[in-house]
Amino acid sequence: MFIIYPAIDLRKGQVVRLREGNPDDQTTYSNDSAKISLQWIQCGAAWIHVVNLDGALDESDSANLTALGRILNQTSQHHIAVQFGGGLRSIEAIKKVLDLGVTRAILGTVVIENRYIVQEALREFTAARIAVSLDSKDGVVRTHGWKTQTTIRTIDLAQELREIGLQTLIFTDISRDGKQTGINLQATQNLVRQTKLNIIASGGVQNMQDILQARHANLAGIIVGKALYENNIDLKQAILQAQELT
Repeated sequence: MFIIYPAIDLRKGQVVRLREGNPDDQTTYSNDSAKISLQWIQCGAAWIHVVNLDGALDESDSANLTALGRILNQTSQHHIAVQFGGGLRSIEAIKKVLDLGVTRAILGTVVIENRYIVQEALREFTAARIAVSLDSKDGVVRTHGWKTQTTIRTIDLAQELREIGLQTLIFTDISRDGKQTGINLQATQNLVRQTKLNIIASGGVQNMQDILQARHANLAGIIVGKALYENNIDLKQAILQAQELT
């Protein structure tokens, strides 16, 4: 089933968006994460995508974890699922957020630094509760909140992750994120063809056409951030239109 994931990116407890992942190019949208989550719930969201930017950037994330708790208080009341990532680099950290009520934990940098933790997480928590987010620029993976470039090809890592049991992959084209220039549909479709994973597209969603293209391409879902906050996409209408195609 195709799912539209409204995004809540947290930095110092605030709801923000970064342009191309640059912490110095930030737009702050709200100080009330619970209010934003309720807004997306009332639009009909079945899932909410929450990112701990401070954790991803190796900064103190206590304010974000407090904000996450407020979001989960809202989503639990309405039986809405939450996927959460950013700074989850140990089994203990993964277990902590899952125990808080997160439906699916998203792993990023740790996939590069310690593949064993990914295998252990899949084994202990099952593939239904673990996703991996690959952030890519020019076909190469970046880590630590996109600051560090690796030499690993995105497609090679995705195939390796499938072999160890991964089912859900979030793919972000960094060059498009926060810029509303449209998703990199070709690269995303290529990942689907070559890995057979459930791919969730992220980065650059501009308008309803991007969502419909993702739906027609048989992706598992799409994450929408800035386009919602800038009122370029009506989430309620987007969900209804996507459902009509099911």
